Amino acid sequence: MRRGEHERFVPTLIANAPRFIISTTGRDLRVVLTGPQNNFLRVLVIDAHVHLYPPELNRDPAGWAATQREPHWGMLCTRLRKNGRPVQAFPSVDELLRTMDAAGVDHAVLLGWYWENHETCIRQNRFYADCTRTHPDRLSAFATVHPSAGVAALDEVRRAHGEGLIGLGELSTHSQHLEPDDANWHAVLDLAGKLSLPVNLHVTDPGGGNYPGRVETPLVDFVSLARAFPTVNFILAHWGGRLWREASPLPPNVFLDTAASPLLYDQAIFAEGVQACGADRVLWGTDYPLDLYPHDGGVGTMGGFLSDARAALPVAATQNILGGNAARLLGLALRA
Repeated sequence: MRRGEHERFVPTLIANAPRFIISTTGRDLRVVLTGPQNNFLRVLVIDAHVHLYPPELNRDPAGWAATQREPHWGMLCTRLRKNGRPVQAFPSVDELLRTMDAAGVDHAVLLGWYWENHETCIRQNRFYADCTRTHPDRLSAFATVHPSAGVAALDEVRRAHGEGLIGLGELSTHSQHLEPDDANWHAVLDLAGKLSLPVNLHVTDPGGGNYPGRVETPLVDFVSLARAFPTVNFILAHWGGRLWREASPLPPNVFLDTAASPLLYDQAIFAEGVQACGADRVLWGTDYPLDLYPHDGGVGTMGGFLSDARAALPVAATQNILGGNAARLLGLALRA
């Protein structure tokens, strides 16, 4: 079976069900119990790491980056790869929803960006609030913030929270030129804890390859933050740069997502990450609309990576990592 197509048989562990078979109808993957319950259970799929941008950016990404004074984002997101393919696409909300439908993804969590300007954060947060109001059953969103805006940044967190955004991120104070002990940054995290907002942080693997716009993110900084703010749940993007190799066990308020995994690691990362951190600490996420398969034009980011994840994940971990962990951590009351 080609990547991106729905598997007809997906191994899933159901507690206390001595006999079961797996079937599929359309994009609905179901466990059909043969015991006395005789009911159906859905395998909920949540992409916990998706980026989306407002229409004015999509019309001319490079030009927008120049006029809005966002050069770092422009360097990372508007460049071409060596094979001439764009590093990512710039889809509309409707295109995202169609991609989710085709891949078999039930819900997506929209993440902001570590913008260099407070005004850009405000614009993306308002855009995300509109997206989630229009599609509450399919989309949730995190707010973005530039901590150096001080009181204005805190006000923006409160406003975004009031508009229904459910977390902060994807943030990178290293890219925003802030020290780990910056007082404004700590004020943002203190507020996140009071509002029960999880925080997604960009992490660069110290052993990873070089690319234009790469910024080092010392792994010790994330351990220190987690210990300093024990009431904040931190989601470290990109497998947390394999943080477990330097800090094991992880602090109890640290979780990892799998964003951009095919570009960074081989399939063995699933077994290593789950064994080191536990199946309840990993959230499946793609980094859509980043092109995760630049050398295979027939494979889409969501569908391809979902197929790869199902093939690589330990059987007992599949249901939690593909959606259960995100639903619990983010408080998503989704109907399967």
